[in-house]
Amino acid sequence: MIRKATIEDVKGIYALLKHYGQKGELLARPLSRLYDHLRDFWVYVDSGPGNGIAGCCALQFCWEDLAEIRSLAVAENRWNQKIGTQLVKAVFEEAKGFRINKLFALTYKPGFFSKFGFTEIDKAELPIKIWADCLYCVKFPDCDETAMIKYLA
Repeated sequence: MIRKATIEDVKGIYALLKHYGQKGELLARPLSRLYDHLRDFWVYVDSGPGNGIAGCCALQFCWEDLAEIRSLAVAENRWNQKIGTQLVKAVFEEAKGFRINKLFALTYKPGFFSKFGFTEIDKAELPIKIWADCLYCVKFPDCDETAMIKYLA
């Protein structure tokens, strides 16, 4: 089931992002930042015992017409079950509801995002404002992620 994240989901989101952060596949987020940005998150919650977080994705607004899809992660034991696809679609709908015209992602998986109509761009095309979180990245200033954008309008 996909839904907006609740306060009870923060530790599950944190564990999922920490796992992929340790593998160098995304930027892990400090627990305190997840509480600060909880309203940005969507989660996929497994039904049944434990009701664990099997996936998450966030939509962060950057400007009046620009937002970022970030922190997209799916538990490895749930890959190939379209959870990532469902999360991205939920974020698209939310962005459209806020009349966002452009979505971007910084990713190590450009093939995944290209399936949704994202195209690769030079990072320099993105506004400087979006780089604030990069200061917390262990790879700063040598970012090796691919910048991609999708126009919704």
